[in-house]
Amino acid sequence: MSGRSGGQVRARLLRPLALPAGIATLAALAVAPNAVADSVAADGPLLSYVVNVGSGHGTSAYVQRKIAEAGGSVVTAYDRIGVIVAHSTNPDFGRTVRGVRGVRSAGATRTAPLAASATDETGTTQALTATQEARAAAKSSAAQEPLEPNQWDLRLIGADRANAIEDGSRRVTVGVIDTGVDDTHPDLAPNFSPSQSANCVGGKADTSYGAWRPYEAAADHGTHVAGTIAAARNGVGVAGVAPGVKLAAIKVADPSTQLFYTESVVCAFVFAADHGIDITNNSYYSDPWYMNCVTDADQKALVDSISRAIRYARDKGVTSVASAHNFNDDLASDSVVDTSSPDDGTPVERTVDPSECPIAPEMLPGIVTVSSVGVTRAKAFYSNYGNGVIDVAGPGGDSLKPADTPDRNGRVLSTLPGGGWGYKQGTSMAAPHVTGVLALLKSEHPKASPGQLEALLKAQADEQACPASYDGDGDGVVDAVCAGGTQRNGFYGNGIVNALKAVK
Repeated sequence: MSGRSGGQVRARLLRPLALPAGIATLAALAVAPNAVADSVAADGPLLSYVVNVGSGHGTSAYVQRKIAEAGGSVVTAYDRIGVIVAHSTNPDFGRTVRGVRGVRSAGATRTAPLAASATDETGTTQALTATQEARAAAKSSAAQEPLEPNQWDLRLIGADRANAIEDGSRRVTVGVIDTGVDDTHPDLAPNFSPSQSANCVGGKADTSYGAWRPYEAAADHGTHVAGTIAAARNGVGVAGVAPGVKLAAIKVADPSTQLFYTESVVCAFVFAADHGIDITNNSYYSDPWYMNCVTDADQKALVDSISRAIRYARDKGVTSVASAHNFNDDLASDSVVDTSSPDDGTPVERTVDPSECPIAPEMLPGIVTVSSVGVTRAKAFYSNYGNGVIDVAGPGGDSLKPADTPDRNGRVLSTLPGGGWGYKQGTSMAAPHVTGVLALLKSEHPKASPGQLEALLKAQADEQACPASYDGDGDGVVDAVCAGGTQRNGFYGNGIVNALKAVK
């Protein structure tokens, strides 16, 4: 997915792992305060833009008129957060609109023309073989789902024992902002909420029946994430961390590239806030930039738009979780090399400071940022880290560390489109474990605010100290340095989440 999902390596959705790309800083051009081009150039590619406006009576309507004069067409306007989504072929559209009175920032959400668009996970999907399925089923007990013996990740955080006490309330809904979810899957159908689901691709919610489903079976990321959160305990397949809560799907991945563009992400957070969703899972980063530098006019606008949407959702009671991504980058350092941006065009290598170039949404205020561990509880070789950036850790899998399970697979087993099950690894897989624990906490504390839930999550996490030395891939070379103490550090934040403590 775009905004790469947190999969295995430096990819997007956090795709299995995507590598960052370079970004050119644009110099701001002076424009008179209310200027609109006298003659509108319309010979450029059709691009999508976000225009962020200030508050005030009539500001949005005024700016929308100026957008039209600048050669743009309004797709939708989220007046409650002051974000307008527009399209234009005018190469000067962004510069021109930034000069309009009332506009705080404006920028193109992509570098490729509309209709072109991609994911970030580490490792390819691996389907469960018939032999492995039979072996796991033979070892399962009456209290387990057939494939649960292979779910080392549930046992690592105590979710199997937690479910014996509390499997989650039907009053709690988790929104999976991702590539879409196959709600017909037998492990997901019992918990799915169509009335709280939508397709937000393009920036405007489509709530027609089934619009939330993946465009194709290959877009399996969201379905895998959903199963980890809330696959039902129904005697079929696997179990989720919170198998009793409701699931909603908000699709944001572009159909042609599976990228997560800003206008779609903004739509998703606003939709979640307006449709009673309690927690959102965000296993991706917003494309086309791995890191968005606020010194660049376009990238600043993207950060502004998503920040406004997150703030709106949080004010409406939505708690949001995001994966830290899979590049083994230290997000607390002042120098990260981004070689993958823009991922919808020609990447340009650049060295950036994460404090000035945050990953969206995971490094923005109001987000629980999650790193990944494998079966040994050590940081996964691919996981990003950073003292003061990572809040908590969750099991995302590590193919280099086999599990003591019937399948010996160190990755995470969950649901796939078409009624199947398979393995993935990445921070994209770690985040839904944290989301599931938050869903259990919300079930136990229905009136708790996002801040209160986050405080409980961190306080109950199992502290994990920094290793003396870290060689994630076992090649004899130090791959990362963990900063901080036992109670909070760059690899694990406040610790590895604990589902059992959430329900005790």
